[in-house]
Amino acid sequence: MIVDLPNTTTAKISKALVRIREEGGAVALGRVLTLIIASTLGHEEEAIEAANDASREHPMRVIVVSTQEPGSTAATPDARVDAEIRVGGDAGASEVIVLRVYGAAANDPESLVTGLLLSDAPVVAWWPGTAPAVPGDSPLGRIAYRRITDASAQPDPQAALHHLCGSYRPGDTDFAWTRLTLWRAQLAAVLDQPPFEPIVGIRVAGAAASPSTTLLAAWLQMQLQVPVDCELTTGPLAHGVHGVHLTRASGTISLEREVPDIATLSQPGQPVQDLTLKRRSLRDCLADELRRLDPDDLYGEVITRGLPQLDDVVSQGTGV
Repeated sequence: MIVDLPNTTTAKISKALVRIREEGGAVALGRVLTLIIASTLGHEEEAIEAANDASREHPMRVIVVSTQEPGSTAATPDARVDAEIRVGGDAGASEVIVLRVYGAAANDPESLVTGLLLSDAPVVAWWPGTAPAVPGDSPLGRIAYRRITDASAQPDPQAALHHLCGSYRPGDTDFAWTRLTLWRAQLAAVLDQPPFEPIVGIRVAGAAASPSTTLLAAWLQMQLQVPVDCELTTGPLAHGVHGVHLTRASGTISLEREVPDIATLSQPGQPVQDLTLKRRSLRDCLADELRRLDPDDLYGEVITRGLPQLDDVVSQGTGV
């Protein structure tokens, strides 16, 4: 069910939520958190769909604050908030409140959402597109336990990733890190097997548009204390992380993903194995981040300590 509330206020939205619960039986009981999605007008549906899917694992209230895109040359309308309440089949296991904010009403997003937050429930803020310069100091970031950004959605993903070094606050995370969960788990499993020889060389390859590749290189260098050769490629077929090569005395361990969702693991003295290594969807990344509401200390170390230590010399190749 979708209820439209044009030119409305937070008080009217709250009353409408109460009326919907009383008349339709849709309740907010059991919601574990409030997720605030900061989007731009016309670009919110993909994020809402991901939140709806993730809500089946994490029942929540979703508040979408959709504003005019920064730098837009469109005429600024009068201050106005148009709301849309989605419950039932249109909201998964959550209830979704979409706030389309125009004009000066967008100057204070914190006041727009404060009256709609679930009481005594943690708040998570997510910027699926352009994020504030310092998410933790932004109006929505200040009221959130966790703050989620996505460097790969920025115009220059690599620059955005390095910007996170200076803007990091405990509680911040980025989907560039979340997308590495399966890679990190597989590499850790490989190194837990004999022979337990030290790693003497590391090469990581991936797309230049993939901040996850750089973050993986930074994590490996920080954890193994070995300089990493990070090769970033460009081209129409360059997507995500391509492969990791770990060299030790007995030979090289290679984990490469040359076809979608399938990785090939090569180890000295062992048969080649094909492993399932899917590219994580937006829904998977969001659900993963909502499983923990305390700061991700390892991500904090990698982004503030590991990334600056990564070798300045990065080989720039060309994807073919």
